[in-house]
Amino acid sequence: MTGTEAASGRRRAAPPPWLLSGLRPQSSTPIAWAAVVRAAVSLAVPLAVGFALDRPAYGALVSMGALSGVIGDTADAYRMRILNIAVPQLFGALGIMLGTLVYGTGWAAVAALTLVGLVSGMMSTIGAVASVSGLLLLLNAVVGAGLPMPQPWWVAPLLLTVGGLFVLALTLLAWPLRRKLPERVAVAGTYLAVADLLAAAGSDAYEERRHAVTQSLNTSYDLILARRARYHGRSNAMVRLLAQLNVVIPLVEAAPAVHVRRLTLPDEIPAAVRELAAAVEESRTGGPELTLPAPDSPATRAVDSALRHAAVVVHEADPDPYNVDDRLGRPAVLGVRIRRAARDVLLSGASWRYGLRLALCIGLAQALTSLIPVPRSYWVALTVTFVLKPDFGSVFSRAVLRSVGTAAGLVIAAPVLAAVPIGWWDVPVMVVLAALIPALTAKGYAFQTAAITPVILLLSDLLNHQGFHLVWPRFLDSLIGCAIVLVAGYLLWPESWHVRIGHRLADAVTDIADYVAYAFDPGRSGDHAERVRARRRIYRDLSVVRSEFQRALTEPPPVGTRAAAWWPLVVAVERIVDATTAARVRVNHGAPEPPPGEVAEVRRQLRELADGIRTSEVLVGVRTELPGDEEGVLAPLRQEVAAARAIASPQP
Repeated sequence: MTGTEAASGRRRAAPPPWLLSGLRPQSSTPIAWAAVVRAAVSLAVPLAVGFALDRPAYGALVSMGALSGVIGDTADAYRMRILNIAVPQLFGALGIMLGTLVYGTGWAAVAALTLVGLVSGMMSTIGAVASVSGLLLLLNAVVGAGLPMPQPWWVAPLLLTVGGLFVLALTLLAWPLRRKLPERVAVAGTYLAVADLLAAAGSDAYEERRHAVTQSLNTSYDLILARRARYHGRSNAMVRLLAQLNVVIPLVEAAPAVHVRRLTLPDEIPAAVRELAAAVEESRTGGPELTLPAPDSPATRAVDSALRHAAVVVHEADPDPYNVDDRLGRPAVLGVRIRRAARDVLLSGASWRYGLRLALCIGLAQALTSLIPVPRSYWVALTVTFVLKPDFGSVFSRAVLRSVGTAAGLVIAAPVLAAVPIGWWDVPVMVVLAALIPALTAKGYAFQTAAITPVILLLSDLLNHQGFHLVWPRFLDSLIGCAIVLVAGYLLWPESWHVRIGHRLADAVTDIADYVAYAFDPGRSGDHAERVRARRRIYRDLSVVRSEFQRALTEPPPVGTRAAAWWPLVVAVERIVDATTAARVRVNHGAPEPPPGEVAEVRRQLRELADGIRTSEVLVGVRTELPGDEEGVLAPLRQEVAAARAIASPQP
């Protein structure tokens, strides 16, 4: 065999890239050591108390509730962490109660868990807190229907809730000691990201910096608006932070105007923005007036004006709370938001499809567990629950990684169950195993599964006392659950194995076409707030497209291969948004308005591009000529639209 043939054989024998990407640890993600300590304490202390009171099953249930709290504690802001931990615990308690009531009832258990699966799946499409709540509702219902629980029926829900509240209490211990508000740190980080963006204007690093700014803006707005939802704008600190965040938007808008002209800003401008970031983080007021180079073009005048206005607002002590526009819309009262979310879920086809898909898989898993006389357990439905969650990326990849992670977790659990008798030695073992959960979760899904598996096995052993004999059946159960998901939750649903980037990208292009018309409509040009909201919606749409793109890349061929072909068009559409914003900024600072005919032609081309993306599975380039003034404000935009049309158009 020649060297070339041998190398080719090695390449064919190597694992596929989509699998390697899931098994490769994310080394850039830092380990949250406070979360490591919190997990170790919150799961081990209940076990110790249970053994001390001669109630090990009670201690195991409290630790299960604490495990749910540890998994759900993913936010930065403390008020969001309260929601992420406390609200899902209520649904988890409801789930364990429902599962306990149908334990050992055969068809009744199958029907009940199938219905819970439908509700859980539909809840998962509402948002992050609802998704975790739906997960715990189904997860605990499966556990309650598969394991004998202490009686009466209310004991298990109460103990699980105590465990979740214990994690919440440990989380809140650091609240009085924290040095800075997470919201303030996030806003300061947005200013630093904008400084990097301005420094990169006119260079090849601009695109990467702009993506970082978009992500930082999304994070900051989410943190502040979530907190404002509780106080309805009455918190002076939040009003001030929101005002400081709002005034960075004109700077973000001005950056494309500089970049498309390939201008390089003086170093004093990014330095001034970084100084504003420090003022935000330290909550300083009354800073000195900025000393900046004189602007020499409409684009640099836009940057100068936006930066000076931002400096005034950042150093202002008490902004008027009634003159703050949150750009994304003031949050409605809680009751209105609940009714709106419920209406959206009930009327959403995507919500029903996902709920039915999850219900079908849970029904099959529970039927296998309850009705067929083989030694199967709740672990089959538990595997389905963990794998078939839309928040964690590709269903196919999760099923494979779940199998790998479970196998690794069983390797860890086997010696523990074989060598450690039930008793006080379980406490130090739990300290070590629980600490691994947040430490390995930061490395990826397979690593998280490997960490959670031995913890669940150890806790369930305290309830059913099967010991080492749990290991091999649990691995088989995991393989069966993954197989159910791959067939009934993946292959039978074309939307899960088709690339969905095109339709979402087409919707974004349609919104851009409307935004172009709106931005250059003389009758609406003064409504700056509405323009900003429209632009932020487009960037959020593009963020969703990027998330879908990343999900599709983890799918096996041909889905992953097809997804990669969309990447140039995703970049081209983002550049169209930048060029549109840059043109609007130049008009605001002295450039003449573009002719209505030129605006209409650009909008027509964008709509044709959107229609082509929707109707074609194959990207075919088409040359497009957009006549107009080469020195006009829309010249860069016409070039970007023509470039996008050259990448993707409907087949002739």
